[in-house]
Amino acid sequence: MIDLSWKLFSQTGNIETYLIMKELENEQNLQELGQQDEKNETPIETK
Repeated sequence: MIDLSWKLFSQTGNIETYLIMKELENEQNLQELGQQDEKNETPIETK
């Protein structure tokens, strides 16, 4: 989807298309970051 948005922006120069692309990139980065956080969580020991 990001590739399509970039292609559209590069061909049209439409700033809205660029902003959509950046929003998609940010969402993707947040999802990847969230997945990394889940992997890095250490279990809390309870007695």
